[in-house]
Amino acid sequence: LRIAVGPGVFVPRRRSELLARQAAALTPPGSVVIDLACGAGALGIAIAALAGDTELHACDIDPVAVACARRNVEPAGGHVYEGDLYEPLPASIRGRVTTIVANVPYVPTDQLALMPAEARDHEPVLALDGGQDGLDVLRRAAAGAGDWLRPGGHLLIETSMAQAAAATEAFAAAGLAPASRSDPDLGATIVIGRR
Repeated sequence: LRIAVGPGVFVPRRRSELLARQAAALTPPGSVVIDLACGAGALGIAIAALAGDTELHACDIDPVAVACARRNVEPAGGHVYEGDLYEPLPASIRGRVTTIVANVPYVPTDQLALMPAEARDHEPVLALDGGQDGLDVLRRAAAGAGDWLRPGGHLLIETSMAQAAAATEAFAAAGLAPASRSDPDLGATIVIGRR
């Protein structure tokens, strides 16, 4: 897939392929999908392409990312909103969502300076900084997911191997049945929670 990106927008990484494929496998045609903290909208577009007919909603807090996501998501029939996590989403999809996918910021604040220059110098800190342990936004996303997911629906979030155990605990604390998956070839780890 071709995804438009631009200055000041998080660049999708190949490792997110694990997240997209796992989410698509859990998303039957006709599903409502949320791409939370969507950046350019790459995950939502990939899931819609892999899963078939979906009702796609994407949102991000960064207006630059939202403008970029609109260029990718709206031509595919999806909807893009600006705001913090679930706040801007339409009430009409509450409780009907099959899949929520998110690549929220998960770099611990004190490790931002250690990131490669291409990320550290050219991507927004807002898209990278996950707080003291890197899981601040993940915890908030997990805590809010139950209000939006239908019974049996899933929340999937990318994280690091080192954070997987704590992320799994955060999902369980939010009332989601958690599991984690890793792909060493991609250097990818995700946590999946089922409502």
